[in-house]
Amino acid sequence: MRGQALLWHMARAAGATWLIVSVLFLLSHATIDPESQLRDTLENATHPSEAGQRAAATQQLLHRYGLDTPLFYTTWHPQVGWQWHGGQNQYHAWLTQLAHGNLGYSYQADAPVAELLAQALHYTLPLTLLAALLSVSAAVGLTVVLSYRPVGRRWFLRLAHTLQSLPLFLLALGLLLLFANPDALSWFPAFGLSSTAAAEAWQQPGIMLYQLTLPVASLVLSSFPALAIQLDGALQQEFTQPYTATARAKGASQARTAWRHALRNALLPLVTLLTELLPSIVAGSVVVEVIFALPGMGRLIADAALQQDFPVLLGGVGLVAFVRLVAQFMADILYSVLDPRFRIAA
Repeated sequence: MRGQALLWHMARAAGATWLIVSVLFLLSHATIDPESQLRDTLENATHPSEAGQRAAATQQLLHRYGLDTPLFYTTWHPQVGWQWHGGQNQYHAWLTQLAHGNLGYSYQADAPVAELLAQALHYTLPLTLLAALLSVSAAVGLTVVLSYRPVGRRWFLRLAHTLQSLPLFLLALGLLLLFANPDALSWFPAFGLSSTAAAEAWQQPGIMLYQLTLPVASLVLSSFPALAIQLDGALQQEFTQPYTATARAKGASQARTAWRHALRNALLPLVTLLTELLPSIVAGSVVVEVIFALPGMGRLIADAALQQDFPVLLGGVGLVAFVRLVAQFMADILYSVLDPRFRIAA
């Protein structure tokens, strides 16, 4: 029964991802005229006297990208009403390619979207995973250690509330001006690596970590305060429960009571925030990668939105949506692990 529930959750996640990217596909293609967009691109790349060649090239590009067919299975015309186009439409072609793992080609880079996303993930994966790991570690470690130290806990909560009130771009700019500024502390580079150097940096983790220090610090300072504040409130609530008083009466120290007894139950309310942690860090990477000039997925999505490169935009947004749904699925798993009374319901 549990296996069926897991399969049902996976099917719902896949269906929700399909719905999100389908709506984005239809809205983006319905509001922008691709023919005008390609014509403008060719006009910027060719001589004004080559109007005839541009028109032919535009039609070739429309056919190549599958934009010379109707958008959906049906269209409405005031004169004839609804018309059925069968499988000869852009959405059907895109959905068929998506089912085969083909995300299409970029309009601007003229390269497969999957290849562009893979190159961007060389930077985004270590950035987001490091930030998520450090955020959780800092929130749990500092909160538990200071939970039974009133003075330290009070100052820690003040700092956490202050950091939580600051927007991510302000934190990133502050770190940039403080630690990557020749007039202050020039400890770290102000700009990231190129895409080629980013791929090579996987062979030299030290260079990668050095380049990612400030971006990761920005994401951690923006992410961990909410986790710490929530966990502190849950811990203080657990300290009032009879089982913690019993542990103390049996001779357990405050540290042992916090780590071995109260923490497990206090983590349950935190799971909901953990569900949003990785998606929020991925979303925050858009800001961080633009500020620190990192060739990651966030910057790729931002550039695709500015250039109206819809295949890249759809691939990036679909990946972010999938990460969010996977995070929600993992939250259900964590609930059942931390408390056996929770079961994954179909």
